[in-house]
Amino acid sequence: MDDVDSAIVRELQRDARQTNRDLARAVGIAPSTCLERVRLLRDRGVLTGYHAEISLDALNRHVQAFLHVQVRPMSRDVIEGFKAYATGLPEVVAVFVVAGGDDFLVQVALPSVDALHSFLMDKFTGRREIVGFRSSVIYQHVRKPVIEPLG
Repeated sequence: MDDVDSAIVRELQRDARQTNRDLARAVGIAPSTCLERVRLLRDRGVLTGYHAEISLDALNRHVQAFLHVQVRPMSRDVIEGFKAYATGLPEVVAVFVVAGGDDFLVQVALPSVDALHSFLMDKFTGRREIVGFRSSVIYQHVRKPVIEPLG
């Protein structure tokens, strides 16, 4: 990635809905060059998609938490099965497979603390592969809007 590619990626992270003409103007290149650069960034897997930012509060999902989950037996089938199960739940925002004391970090968003408790009781306590879990309520979430390439 050169400086122009980095500028394109930065601008698209800031506003992916801008026109190609506006993007080209922002990074100081011709629109035709910009279009080709964006295509190449997609082809190389740098740009993997575009999305809409959603307000969880507007969807009545005011309480977010991280669930630290341990599963057993530790096998590919168990990991893939739990990952598929968790991502299929509407309350789940993200699933991370991690190393260390926990096997998964699951981000959930629900209407209330009571709903979080019910979710844990109804969706996690009965799963045979889950040998332990704990929850950490998220008070605030700040997401970096632009990820810069390293070095």
